[in-house]
Amino acid sequence: MNTYGKFAQNAWKTLAPSQYESIVDPEMWFTNLGIEAENSVDSLQVQIAGHDTPGETYLEKVGRLTGAKMQAEEIVRSEMLTPQPEDLEEEQDENEEEDSTAIHLDFRKEMNRIMQAGMEDLNREEMERGLNP
Repeated sequence: MNTYGKFAQNAWKTLAPSQYESIVDPEMWFTNLGIEAENSVDSLQVQIAGHDTPGETYLEKVGRLTGAKMQAEEIVRSEMLTPQPEDLEEEQDENEEEDSTAIHLDFRKEMNRIMQAGMEDLNREEMERGLNP
């Protein structure tokens, strides 16, 4: 199961446990949802990023593409990976609210870690190209 599927599964367990319990095979369902979400992010990212602009530098392009991916992920998270308001459990105690916040923060930390690693790789590649023409 990919990161999107895991995020969705945790969100449903926390925010809509009775609906989560009604899913016959949660592992398969969230695996498929994760794949669908990943495809949606990829497609939406391309739309948001748009075309290359004349005179755009390498780092400007990386920033534009990274920003587009972040926007696409936020849209997909809210539309596909979290229960809709009508599916949310009415009563949440304080611990459940903290769990939901923790899930969201963990996801954001992981996304930031992945993006940071990607930026470091890109910077390293750019430095190598500059040093070794």
